[in-house]
Amino acid sequence: MLSTRFKPWDLIPFSYKYAKLRLTKRPVLVHFEVTMRCNARCDFCDYWKTPADRKAHELKSFVDAARHFDPMLITWTGGEPLLRQDLEELVSAVDRAVRTKYTTLITHGAMLTLERARSLWAAGVGQFSVSLDYPDARHDDARGIPGLAQKILANAAAIRAEGMTLRFNTVIKDDNLDAIMPLVHEAERMRVGMNLSVYTDAKNGNRAHRLQGAHEARVAELVRELLAFKRRRRGTISNSDHYLANIPRYLRGEMTEPCLSGQDTIHIDPYGHVRRCPDFPADGHWSTYQGYEPIECDLCYYACRGEAQAPLRTNRFLDLVASP
Repeated sequence: MLSTRFKPWDLIPFSYKYAKLRLTKRPVLVHFEVTMRCNARCDFCDYWKTPADRKAHELKSFVDAARHFDPMLITWTGGEPLLRQDLEELVSAVDRAVRTKYTTLITHGAMLTLERARSLWAAGVGQFSVSLDYPDARHDDARGIPGLAQKILANAAAIRAEGMTLRFNTVIKDDNLDAIMPLVHEAERMRVGMNLSVYTDAKNGNRAHRLQGAHEARVAELVRELLAFKRRRRGTISNSDHYLANIPRYLRGEMTEPCLSGQDTIHIDPYGHVRRCPDFPADGHWSTYQGYEPIECDLCYYACRGEAQAPLRTNRFLDLVASP
């Protein structure tokens, strides 16, 4: 079943827009980082250390940037975007300004109530992407928010019951390899999606959760399980086969292809600056964007990097907007 924000006949205008963006060398996906503030306490990220007074400098509108880039895919992110009390106004203004788009919102989920989901859905959000790395109290400990995992699962069920689309964003770490397939099966049971990414220490240098050579055999086994699941149950896992199949290569240090960050995707921070990647510094105001050249970088194997290198197939877009 497709997200209620996307209909089969939408594939025609989306295909046209995609071709136009590629021909004009414009990003297909724009991430609007509405704040660098966060109220979680993740040890792999320093956003929660952002001074409170930075709030005064955050943009009050992203409409001009949205019109300029006219992307096909829009992601609202942070920091924790739900800290913005005016988030619905930001979303609805961009929703009116950009035609032919699919809009997602990334959150740690602690403040994503059913009521807030309703208002954001009405504003134009087409998918809620909620971070969930463990199905139990380990997630609470990792994020520094007691009861978070159970709250996410309960709210996800309520959100799906009202026909809204939701996915779990799950990071593969050294200590949650045993939790990945149970989370996949839970996502399938709840009729929510899942997008997987590999842990990196690029955000703040914390190597504690990195996959190491000792994990290689277990990771290879997990990848086989994930690919087999995808063949049986299309729709739950949104990653491409290409991305999943190349995780062991990244673990072995064989990911030598140049990174295309800044070409298909860009990030616009809360102060109006553009950057090629969430873990890179800003490169000036978004209006100065002239494109980014591929770079030699193996700091991460985020899904956004791997999917940019995946072969283009029509079903990749359907994977991105499908709701199981």
